[in-house]
Amino acid sequence: MHVLYFHQYFSTPSGSSGTRSYEMARALVEKGHSVTMVCGSSQLSKTELDQDMHNGVRSGLVDGINVVEIDLEYSNHNSLLKRSLLFLQFAWRSIGIARKTDYDVLFATTTPLTAGLPGIFMRLLKPGKPFVFEVRDLWPELPKAMGVISNPVVLWAMGLLETISYKTAHHCIALSPGIQQGILKKKPKAAVSMIPNGCDLEFFSATERGRNNKLKAVFTGAHGQANGLDAVLNAAAELKRRNDQSIELHFIGDGKLKPELVSRAKREQLDNCVFLDPVPKKELRDQLAEYDVGLMILANVSAFYYGTSPNKFFDYLACGLPVLNNYPGWLSQLISENDCGIAIAPDDAKLFADALQELASDPDRRIAMGRAARQLGEEQFNRARLAASFIECLEAVHTNQT
Repeated sequence: MHVLYFHQYFSTPSGSSGTRSYEMARALVEKGHSVTMVCGSSQLSKTELDQDMHNGVRSGLVDGINVVEIDLEYSNHNSLLKRSLLFLQFAWRSIGIARKTDYDVLFATTTPLTAGLPGIFMRLLKPGKPFVFEVRDLWPELPKAMGVISNPVVLWAMGLLETISYKTAHHCIALSPGIQQGILKKKPKAAVSMIPNGCDLEFFSATERGRNNKLKAVFTGAHGQANGLDAVLNAAAELKRRNDQSIELHFIGDGKLKPELVSRAKREQLDNCVFLDPVPKKELRDQLAEYDVGLMILANVSAFYYGTSPNKFFDYLACGLPVLNNYPGWLSQLISENDCGIAIAPDDAKLFADALQELASDPDRRIAMGRAARQLGEEQFNRARLAASFIECLEAVHTNQT
């Protein structure tokens, strides 16, 4: 089976971005299938292709995956307009590649939502070829709820594209329970599999943390509006008011709001906040071993509660890090039910500071939570088992359509 795989932000572990598509593609190759991965260039992603671009494209074999990289460099510092144009350009170039490629299954993963356009067009041009659509976030629900996009015409167009993507796909893959429900709301009889992000249990190892004098909590990932990182700074300010110098809050990553967050921390003299540059996943593995708590932070937007599947959460589990989560939803329930961290109500700096102090004061409980986190990752979110389900899904779609 030849899978034509579209992911604009594809990255190997050499990059600082999520590696789900790399892991799934590798699993397909190991099972004996061939994969052509079409992606764009990105500030944080790394394809490991290093030759010069020719007519805006370069390609080569990366760990058994035939990678086709389009010279459309994306940065999360770009304006909304520039990002939108890059999304449309990538979709247009992808359609051209799909037309010329002999494949068995076309697979496209969001974000952006325009990732589905090659599949939609190929249903018209190659109606016998199956199309599988993976949904990582619900659009336009999330940007609408956040107030990022308010133009009714744009929201209508995005909603239409979302509906067409679901209805033209032979099968959909959802990364969270809320995403699965969102797809079924638009297409009640859709064939949908829920395959969340997973834990790379062989890549990350669970490190037993010691009883250090300072508690070090870490947030990894994007520093954007969706992440709501002012909540962490609010907790840092509360800790400072309590004259508690036993806790440090570290931020690893980049994003549009990072300069504002750094500026605020300096202005308010929050010396308990440390901002670090994004690092390749290979280096992040070693860095996470130095921390005591993983921070799972998002803005208090109800659409996030069940509609996201953040990579960082599963990396924390794989490392055996207890998780401090600041918004309700399915991850909060998992944390509480498995006693692998603390889930607090959103927008409450005092509760946030209380939770950090609680974790700092009880290292034995913290270590037990870390063990429970790793156990949860092994039992429910083993990436190898999830990849096997992913492959079975694509194989079944291919078989049913041929």
